[in-house]
Amino acid sequence: MATVLAIETSCDETGVAIVKNRKVCSNVVASQIPIHRPYGGVVPEVASRQHLEMVNPLITEALSSANQDWTDIDAIATTCAPGLVGALLVGITAAKSLAMVHQKPFLGVHHLEGHIYASYLSEPDLKPPFLCLLVSGGHTSLIRVIGCGQYETLGQTRDDAAGEAFDKVARLLNLGYPGGPVIDRLAASGNPQAFPLPEGRISLPGGGYHPYDSSFSGLKTAVLRLVDKFNQKGVELPVADLAASFQDTVARGLTKRAIACALNYQLDTITVGGGVAANSRLRHLLQEAAKENHLRVLFPPMKFCTDNAAMIACAAADHLEHDHISPLTLGAYSRMAIADVMNLYEAI
Repeated sequence: MATVLAIETSCDETGVAIVKNRKVCSNVVASQIPIHRPYGGVVPEVASRQHLEMVNPLITEALSSANQDWTDIDAIATTCAPGLVGALLVGITAAKSLAMVHQKPFLGVHHLEGHIYASYLSEPDLKPPFLCLLVSGGHTSLIRVIGCGQYETLGQTRDDAAGEAFDKVARLLNLGYPGGPVIDRLAASGNPQAFPLPEGRISLPGGGYHPYDSSFSGLKTAVLRLVDKFNQKGVELPVADLAASFQDTVARGLTKRAIACALNYQLDTITVGGGVAANSRLRHLLQEAAKENHLRVLFPPMKFCTDNAAMIACAAADHLEHDHISPLTLGAYSRMAIADVMNLYEAI
C-alpha cells in the first residue's frame, strides 16, 4: 500500500502522521485540552487558531521522525468531515497546498472512517465484514463495515453521544474537562451498584424498544437529580460511587447493544473506535461478553482511540489502493453521514 502523510484537525487536537502498509512511521499530536479546559469545552475559534499555529511544525516533525522526505510520500490526506468547519479548513488548506506543491494525490477522509481504520493499525490483517462500535465525544454508532467506503449504520444515539455524556456528568460532579479520563479514574474506587440509573432506551411506535439505538440524556438527568438531592441535604457528594454507577450504566448499555447487533447480523468480530474506547469498564465488559458469545473484540491501542492522523492516513491509503482520490475543490463539512463517504472521491 501507499505511504501517506495525513493531517487531522477536526476538533481540538492537531495531528500529523505518516503510515506505510498499515505501519505507523510517525504520529505526532498536539493536544489543546489545557487551552480549552477553562471554558469547560472546545471553543471553535480558539481551536482553529491553534491548528493554524501547530500544523506546519508538526508536518516537519512527522517527516523528521519518520526519517523521510517528500520523495517518499505517495499521497497527502486530511480529515474533511465531520467536524468544526474552521478547524477542518486549516487541515484541508495545508493538505491541498502540499499536494499541489509536491504533485501528489489529495484525499479527503471522513473522520468516522478514520476511527474505523484505527483497528487496522494494530490488526493489519483485519478484513471486513465486521461490526464497529464507534464511541466518541460527538458520535455513538454501531456500523457494519462491508468494505472500503462501504458502511451501514445499524444503531446510533438519539441525543447525547457517550463521550458528551461523560463530559456533562463530569461537569455536574465538578470534575473538570474532559470528563472521560477523570470519571474512569474515580470509578475505580467507587461502587458501580451504588445508584440504579436508567440505561436509556428508544421506544418503537409499535411497542418495544429499538435493539441498537441509544439515549444518554435521561441518564445525565438522573445523575443531575441525584446531585441536587445531595446538595439540598447538605451532604457531601459520593463522587466515586456516582462516577462508577454512571460509567457502569453506559458501558453495560453499549455492550448489550453491540453484542446483540453482532449476533443478529452474524458478524464474528467487533472493533471499537473513538475516545470512549479507552474506557476501562467498557473494555472489561465487552471483552467478557464477547468471550461468552464466542466473538472477537478488538480495541485499538490507547494512543489511537482519541483523534489522531495515523488512522486518517490508514483510511486514505486503502482508498488510494482502490483508485479513489479527491478533487482539489473538496470543501469542509460539519456533518456528513458515513454512508456518504464515497461522495468524497472520484476514480483515478
